[in-house]
Amino acid sequence: MNKTLAALGRWVAVLIAVLVVFLAGPVWMLASDQVVTEGHWSTLDRSSADIAPAPAETSEAVVQVYAARAYQWRGAFGVHIWIATKAQNADHYRLHQVLSWRRPTVVSSIDTPDRSWFGNPPELLADYRGEQAQQMIPQIADAAARFPYADLYRVWPGPNSNSFIAWIAREVPGFNVSLPVTAVGKDYLFNDVLAPTPSGTGYQLSLGGVVGLLIAREEGIEVNILGFGFGIDLMRPALKLPGVARLGMPAKVMGNRH
Repeated sequence: MNKTLAALGRWVAVLIAVLVVFLAGPVWMLASDQVVTEGHWSTLDRSSADIAPAPAETSEAVVQVYAARAYQWRGAFGVHIWIATKAQNADHYRLHQVLSWRRPTVVSSIDTPDRSWFGNPPELLADYRGEQAQQMIPQIADAAARFPYADLYRVWPGPNSNSFIAWIAREVPGFNVSLPVTAVGKDYLFNDVLAPTPSGTGYQLSLGGVVGLLIAREEGIEVNILGFGFGIDLMRPALKLPGVARLGMPAKVMGNRH
C-alpha cells in the first residue's frame, strides 16, 4: 500500500509539473497585461495598424497574412490569423478567414486588412507583391471556397481559424507562411498524419492535432502536446513557448517583399 501511494504521489507530482510548464506562459501573458481581457467586443479597438499599403498609393497586387492575439482570455493561449488580398489596381482589400460564430465559418469579405483584433494589434507574417501575388489571389479565393470543414469549428484541436490558414498555404503553390507556435490548430491535418509545413520548407507529423512533431527550415523544430507548442528556431535563434510565442530573434516575414 505504501509503495502504491508513493508511486501515485510521484505521478501526481509529474502531472502538476507538466501543467505548470504548459500554463506558465499563458499565465504570464495575462499577469503582464499583454492581452486585452476587459471591455465589450463592440467597444474594443478595430482600427488599422497602418501596415498594409493603401490601395490609392499601391497599384500592384498584394497578399498578406496577419496574426493577432485571440479575443479576451483566449489570447493568452493563441492567435487568430487571416489573409488579406488586393488585386492589381483594386481599390479595396478582401479578407479570408474563419470565424467561430458564423455558419459557414469561412468568410471572404471586403474589409480593412490590418485592423486590430478586438484590442490586440496585428503582426505581419507574410507579404507577397506584384505578379506572384496576382497569380495567388484567385487560387487563395478558390481554396477558401473549397475548405472542407466550413460547417465545423473546434477551438481545439481543430479545425479552426488557424487550421484554415495552414490548409490554404498547403493548397496554393508558392504561398508559404511560417505560422507561430501560438497558432493553436495549425497542426490539425484533417485526415492526414504527415503533411508539408505551411512554410513549405519541411514536414510535420500530427495525430489529430493532439500530439505531433514538426521539422522545417523556417519553423525549426516544434513539438505539439495537447495543443501546447514547444520548439526552437535554428535559423533565427529563438525558443518557442506556449503563450509567449518566441524568446529570441523575431520570426521572418515570408514572401517576395522581404
